[in-house]
Amino acid sequence: MYPEELVRPMRAQLTNEGFHELKNAEEVDDAFSNNEGTMLLVVNSVCGCAAGTARPGVLLSLTGNKKPDNLVTVFAGQDSEATARARENLLPYPPSSPAIGLFKNGELVHMVERHHIEGRSAEMIAANLMQAYESYC
Repeated sequence: MYPEELVRPMRAQLTNEGFHELKNAEEVDDAFSNNEGTMLLVVNSVCGCAAGTARPGVLLSLTGNKKPDNLVTVFAGQDSEATARARENLLPYPPSSPAIGLFKNGELVHMVERHHIEGRSAEMIAANLMQAYESYC
């Protein structure tokens, strides 16, 4: 695990923009039990693709007309219990971080895995998510 002082700015990049951080399994369960509407789940991480394109792409995606009702995040490698529980809701996709899942009424309707993030720009990730918002939000 990385020191909290190191990851605090990475957490804040999302929480400062309205994401609710889920830090344990109970908080994840609570978020998923309130499954009305749409929810965007970001599995955050310290890797370069999270910093360079995933977090900026997610934030850019929220500037459009349509966006999810609820914004939540877990931090892989830091909040292990929360991340493991959140990943149960992302099945059948294998664990990856960063990763982004869009849920509608509790059902996973759109998934962006790490291999969809690596090598792509923040604008490409935002466009992918905005297209999903148009369909599901």
